[in-house]
Amino acid sequence: MPDPSTPPESAGGRDTGSSRLDARERVLELLYEADLKDRAVGEIVAELPVVPDAFTVELLALTETHRDEIDADLTRVARGWTLERMPIVDRAILRVGVAELRWKREIPTAVVINEAVELAKRFSTDASSRYVNGVLSRLAGDHRGEPAC
Repeated sequence: MPDPSTPPESAGGRDTGSSRLDARERVLELLYEADLKDRAVGEIVAELPVVPDAFTVELLALTETHRDEIDADLTRVARGWTLERMPIVDRAILRVGVAELRWKREIPTAVVINEAVELAKRFSTDASSRYVNGVLSRLAGDHRGEPAC
């Protein structure tokens, strides 16, 4: 697992090829900042000079509104890691992934998991990307009745 004090880097001007992946990356950044500063994500968003795009706002709202349910899912399946021990980046990626699996059913399971794994590869470690894949795959089976990948 990576050092939780290391912030995720922004994609900068790089074209990721997916506006939804960009939105997920922005959600990750905002959740990371809120967690690191021990503040509500809504406070962080309210201070932004530009309101994030609609998909970003929707994912943030889902993640924050259902945080207790999401954390209960993660606690149940995250073998070997308590939420408190997880690196902030990994915890944020998993929270967004669970929110999408449970409340954004129109997004294919494989897309949710693949994009979460991509974020973990980009902002965390290879071990984290495998862990994210395993946790979300298990929860996909629980919540969508299907294996992910």
